[in-house]
Amino acid sequence: MSNRQVRQSNRYINDLRRVDYQHGEVKKLFSGLLPFVLAALFLCFVGIYGSLVLNAANENMVMLVAAATIGGYMALNIGANDVANNMGPAVGGRVLTVLGAVAIAAVCESAGAILAGGDVVQTVAKGIIQPGDGVTPNEFRNLMLSALFAAALWINLATYLNAPVSTTHSIVGGVMGAGIAAAGFGLVNWVTMSKIAASWVISPVFGGCVAAALLFFIHARIMNVEDRKSAARTWVPVLIGLMASAFAAYMATKGLKKIWRPSAIEIIIYSAGTFVAFWLMSIPYIAKRAAAGDSRKKSINALFNLPLIIGVALLSFAHGANDVANAVGPLAAIVSTFESESIEAKVVIPLWVMMIGAIGLALGLLLFGPKLINTVGEKITKLNAPRAYCVALASAITVLIATTLGLPVSSTHIAIGAIFGIGFLREFVENPSKKRLKPGHRINSTALEAFQNVNIRLRRKLVRRRFVLSIGAAWIITVPASAVLAALIFYLLQFLVSAA
Repeated sequence: MSNRQVRQSNRYINDLRRVDYQHGEVKKLFSGLLPFVLAALFLCFVGIYGSLVLNAANENMVMLVAAATIGGYMALNIGANDVANNMGPAVGGRVLTVLGAVAIAAVCESAGAILAGGDVVQTVAKGIIQPGDGVTPNEFRNLMLSALFAAALWINLATYLNAPVSTTHSIVGGVMGAGIAAAGFGLVNWVTMSKIAASWVISPVFGGCVAAALLFFIHARIMNVEDRKSAARTWVPVLIGLMASAFAAYMATKGLKKIWRPSAIEIIIYSAGTFVAFWLMSIPYIAKRAAAGDSRKKSINALFNLPLIIGVALLSFAHGANDVANAVGPLAAIVSTFESESIEAKVVIPLWVMMIGAIGLALGLLLFGPKLINTVGEKITKLNAPRAYCVALASAITVLIATTLGLPVSSTHIAIGAIFGIGFLREFVENPSKKRLKPGHRINSTALEAFQNVNIRLRRKLVRRRFVLSIGAAWIITVPASAVLAALIFYLLQFLVSAA
């Protein structure tokens, strides 16, 4: 082959490589843009559907379309951010794949919102403001629209920064900020706000302590004994019964509270009966699974897989029943003012509004949720099935304890606090014991000792500190950030209305 032919052949090869590279870049671009295109199509559909469902006057049509679209945008962000707190531990524990977690969460969250979300919701996000105090219906619409948009923007930013934040706190901050902008500081219920601020500390500390206590029990009674299989046959059914009992009470007090309100005595009876039933049913199941495996920790860990999957599914159902309704509350409030000029503290949620919340949540989870699921499940600390089980059970138990004591808590803060609690307990229990230096003993007296000490220090960091700082900062500034955004949006809306 001549030099000319060689050069021509090389030119063809380079051209082919260039075409392949360009094709790959185009494919990458479209795959990266596809979620945003689908989200945009959903929002367009929501705006059009909202305008067709409600026959509003022409001058109110822009407000209605904007409210429906922003409500859909809020639902997308809830799915992308808030749902990861329930499903992340199961993914991190290698019990579910990301796709499996997304599928289960999408079904359970939507079912919770539609079947148990209730038909009445507070328009003012947990009583933060008192509607009607010097606020006209037009100002109230602008207030709620500003709160909804500000909360959605903040959750979107938090998702981009890999920070799981509370949906309820975002809405609360938005309503507070827009309320102050509309009628001053006197409109805000500061007693309620102080309770919500207290939950910033109460929720993660409670969740972390309960999860750490459960994991310590599992280590002491099952994992660190000589005969793990025998211990597992004894204690895992008890733990399954405890989880079933806790979730029975959890569903009665939180997940189904809008359609079924049993008394305290009834809840205790149902929980006790559930504990006995699931404890007895799980004994042969665990005995069979334990007999089929060996005494390695990996085999014992697998015994927690099925209880964990059921637990996170129930958590997702309860989350859909509670948080979706709260999130679309401002949208329902705006819709109610088109039907009546009065401003009510509680309004009926139209089915189409709840459907926007449910479908938007599922779509946001499918399109954008895997990113934060991986963060929660794998990047904060290493999880396995028992640790993820402790996180799920701690979430239910902590909500029950807080509800009984009348303490305000956030399900997001509880779940993340439980993960932190698991990680810090592992640092304390599982790592090499700290060496106590005798008088006159030199640190790192030899190269080998220096290497060993470095290894010990590295192994102690089982929780990534940067997530502790970043997530904690996001929690602290959620309410004020949403409040400032909502106030600015409200002033902008008022200016546009006056200019028109």
